[in-house]
Amino acid sequence: MEGNGRPSIGQIILLASSSAVTAIFYSVYRHKSRTAQTLKGAKKISLDDDLSDVLMDLPGKCVPYAVIEGVVRSVKESLNSQFVENCRGVIHRLSLKEHKMVWNRTTHLWNDQEKVIHQRTNSVPFDLTRDDSDDSGPFIRVIKPLEAAELDLETVYEKFHPAVQSFTNVLGHFITGERPKGIQETEEMLKIGATLTGVGELVLDNKILKLQPPKAGMSYYLSSLDFDSLVQRQESQVRLWKILTVICGLATCVTLFFILRRQYRQHKEKQRLKQLQREFEEANARVQDGEDEEVRNACTICLSNQKACVFLECGHVCSCYQCYQALPQPKKCPICRNTISRMVPLYNS
Repeated sequence: MEGNGRPSIGQIILLASSSAVTAIFYSVYRHKSRTAQTLKGAKKISLDDDLSDVLMDLPGKCVPYAVIEGVVRSVKESLNSQFVENCRGVIHRLSLKEHKMVWNRTTHLWNDQEKVIHQRTNSVPFDLTRDDSDDSGPFIRVIKPLEAAELDLETVYEKFHPAVQSFTNVLGHFITGERPKGIQETEEMLKIGATLTGVGELVLDNKILKLQPPKAGMSYYLSSLDFDSLVQRQESQVRLWKILTVICGLATCVTLFFILRRQYRQHKEKQRLKQLQREFEEANARVQDGEDEEVRNACTICLSNQKACVFLECGHVCSCYQCYQALPQPKKCPICRNTISRMVPLYNS
């Protein structure tokens, strides 16, 4: 705590940082909570033959937030895996991720770090049906699948290519503080025939049922989980963010408590010092008054004993008895230098 009684810059930064982090975590928690509650309120729709007729009777021919569970089927063409034979899908993602060790100058340790250096995603139109082999059954066309907040893809190929190390490279890595480990190549696909749970806006457009991103800020999901498992995963995220918010909030409260406690102690200490200062000044004034009184009554010769003699005939009171006895003959007044005819003792009360 600084001498002026205000919190230090470090304490202010700590309190502001913890408050900001708490506010951010609380904002994320509120968003996640609203998203989970909205998801739980989504209407479950079955892929029945009369689904089009049902939508025809609804306002706007749509269900604002619907849940559809079906099997993935390509509309026309499909995408083939680059590494796995006879693996076909409707969404294909190829990722290259760099793994390296980075020297931390604060902790003096090597830390793992990952960085996506390349990612390419392709998709083709696809439907959700009751059975991918049933071309005559009802289907729902999935629109803009890459805009889904959660798009579960299956990893069909993964390979790690380690970096080639040489003495020169190792020496350079220690100088730069970065040590490459290698490149991880990953291929993910949404395969034909996979079971998919879609959550979004269900509309009837030109006699075609479509599942598209919902309006009003609701989230769009294309998940390999069933609906109940998807809700549970969202609720677990809500609990996680709630715990983080509570922890950061408690840390903020503890920080504020210690700052206020130190402020209170500093205030009490300042009050105590002021009281001591007042008492000291009062005592010093009393001592000064006593000393002044003693100075006024002190012998003008030795300045230590009190005046005890009245010199006649001049009437000066300026000497103690010992100094009077020590005056040379003929005794003269130290003040006016007149001869002292006689001395009368002075009694101080």
